[in-house]
Amino acid sequence: MNPKAFIKKHHDKRIRNGHLWVYSNEIERIEGECSGGDIIDIHLADDSFFAKGFYNKHSLISLRILSYKKSKKLKDLFQERFQKAFELRNLLYPGKDSFRLVFGESDLLPGLIVDKYNSTFVLQVNSVGMERNIDIITGILKEDFNAKNIFTKSDSAFRKMEGLSEVDIIYSGAKEKEIISDGTVSFNVDFEASQKTGFYFDQTINRITASKLCSGKDVFDGFCNSGGFGLHALKQGAKSVTFADSSAEQLAQVRNNITLNSLSSDVCHFHESDLFDLLEKLKSEDRSFDVVMIDPPAFAKNKKNIPTAIKGYRKLHKLALGVIKGEGFLVTTSCSHHISESEFEDIINDAAVLSNRSLKLIHKASAAPDHPKLSSMPETAYLKFLIYHVSSMS
Repeated sequence: MNPKAFIKKHHDKRIRNGHLWVYSNEIERIEGECSGGDIIDIHLADDSFFAKGFYNKHSLISLRILSYKKSKKLKDLFQERFQKAFELRNLLYPGKDSFRLVFGESDLLPGLIVDKYNSTFVLQVNSVGMERNIDIITGILKEDFNAKNIFTKSDSAFRKMEGLSEVDIIYSGAKEKEIISDGTVSFNVDFEASQKTGFYFDQTINRITASKLCSGKDVFDGFCNSGGFGLHALKQGAKSVTFADSSAEQLAQVRNNITLNSLSSDVCHFHESDLFDLLEKLKSEDRSFDVVMIDPPAFAKNKKNIPTAIKGYRKLHKLALGVIKGEGFLVTTSCSHHISESEFEDIINDAAVLSNRSLKLIHKASAAPDHPKLSSMPETAYLKFLIYHVSSMS
């Protein structure tokens, strides 16, 4: 008999509405022997079967719902989910070879992220259930997607929460460099030197949108990473682009990408610096830009960090507004799930008041469509992307 988890009475509304996580404090009891990564039956308080899911007693997320049907082989289920995810991306990005193939819960593959770079597949395995079944996953990538290279670049914080080791593994091939294109700009992807899985696919559409403001303009690309926003600005004919990042490796990738795209480096400036320090220095030197674009890492990785994150975002935006010309544009993003869109807008408005600047919000967006939001799970939406027209207070 399969082990069973029973949900406490009056604690099932969220999962009935399509949420895929059951927290440890919502479980009344477990019947039968089970260990981390086992697939167990999930029953409601009245003993009725509800779903099947991965179990992990060492995680706050004790159950991750996989299926609402009692019987289906896991490989068949995974193949079906992978195929549907691939068909959606083909519809969204016809002819593209590189994109986020699997976005965890949004593609009903909880705790698994797969980014496709031509025939290289980079995984983030963030649940013990997916870790236990990694052979099925890599087998599908080889058999159904002709994967040449398969390896992990997982988020160590998520793996730590799941009780998993923080060591990345090569399952097939090697960490070979890839060249990808977003349709406008090409990128060298060096997996050894890159952050996250190698590239931020979530900003693909947003880079193109922001670039439309940049023709003939002096542009600042802060937290530039491999240069995505600034490279698009150059493609659109920016007068100059200043790339800034605290990582020498990322700035080296920017230079490589400028060469790859046959763009002029004569109009480019590079700063290896802490962004807060650099913006203060630029302000003291009366340097200013028509378009300032900032794409910082997550300041609030958990709820405890929220107060500190709010202060950090407020200071960052005050500094950014301080180097925008009398009339210009602020392009800003936040990937902190724990800071809502409305909170983020309030923070930026506070910074504008402190800077004596007037803001008009002219565009807002989220992640690219290969990062779909599961409507029943707010946790699958994290990216805020905002563009403001900036002027002086009159």
